Amino acid sequence: MEELKYLDFFKNRSTLRRYSSSKEVSDAALEALLEAASHAPTTGNMQLYSVVATRDQEMKERLAPLHFNQPTVKGCSVMLTFCADLRRFEKWCEERKAQPGFRNYHSFITALIDTALFGQQFVTLAELNGIGSCYLGTVTYNAEKIAEVLELPDRVVPVICLTVGYPDESTGFAPASDRIPVEGVLHKERYKDYTKEDIDLLFEYKENLEESKGFVKENGKETLAQVFTDIRYPGKMNEEVSESFARLVREKGF
Repeated sequence: MEELKYLDFFKNRSTLRRYSSSKEVSDAALEALLEAASHAPTTGNMQLYSVVATRDQEMKERLAPLHFNQPTVKGCSVMLTFCADLRRFEKWCEERKAQPGFRNYHSFITALIDTALFGQQFVTLAELNGIGSCYLGTVTYNAEKIAEVLELPDRVVPVICLTVGYPDESTGFAPASDRIPVEGVLHKERYKDYTKEDIDLLFEYKENLEESKGFVKENGKETLAQVFTDIRYPGKMNEEVSESFARLVREKGF
């Protein structure tokens, strides 16, 4: 096999939830990272995204409940809310005598993809420079209220939130999270469905982690899968979040 670089860096990367209280991510560093991240791939070079940076403690206090009061919100150096944004590009079109046709679901998905690529490129660049982040999977749960707090206008929808900062001096970065083997996600030429034996093999490591066994026990469940379906992401909650997020997307003009 040809020599490949940086594999260990990515295999050992991890989420950062505890941040330094003495070292801040400067505005200059943040802007340099975002400028470099903006060179991520985009659809048609339209860059259908924006990011709202939150440093003010009062604003963090307002946003914290919308992210289930995760301590990382108040403890970070800066919180970044990445938004799918058609507003800027549409205004450019209108100012240049062009008629935009982006008020549809496809255009929202296009902006969502652009935003995700931009956000991940930022994460990678930040980590290469010793700056950690924590992805908050709570944006879609309270997207309507987050949009209200951040005063997001028509055609702008929050989709990703990261808390960002240098690692706490006493704890540093956490150990890397477990992942299923690559053969579990790679399909060659055509999709190959999973047999019971495949599932047993692919999830064996995750299920046998002491941490996983602890989750099962503390939640009074029989299997780790039940922790995901009954406790973390129950169907009723998923349906409610889906309705709420879809309503916001429609209200923002998509």
